[in-house]
Amino acid sequence: MASGERCLNERVRALAAAYIHCIDDKTDEFHAVGSALAGSEEKAAVFQELLDNSVRMFVAVLVPHNILPAHELERRCIGLVGAGEALSAALMRNHFSEAEAVRVFALLIKGGLLVSAE
Repeated sequence: MASGERCLNERVRALAAAYIHCIDDKTDEFHAVGSALAGSEEKAAVFQELLDNSVRMFVAVLVPHNILPAHELERRCIGLVGAGEALSAALMRNHFSEAEAVRVFALLIKGGLLVSAE
């Protein structure tokens, strides 16, 4: 997603779709491992590592279209990953379809790149 000449809308859509699809593409093995680690320090560490990797991915994909300082882009990507997690949880509870989750997430990602007037 980070390579090639893609416009902002293409990158945002690909990023949103990949993140949401990854969560929606659940397997029994994933849930079995998650259950085995439930409540453990290891699970917390693994989950934090996954979130940190997601933040780095978001930064790498969005940096070509970024005009924010690097630290501000990273902070916003942390928030966007959190939003992706919340949307994914709602998707797993059947609050909406995968396509709806991707659409909303793409809007949030694009909006997160806007520069504040402050």
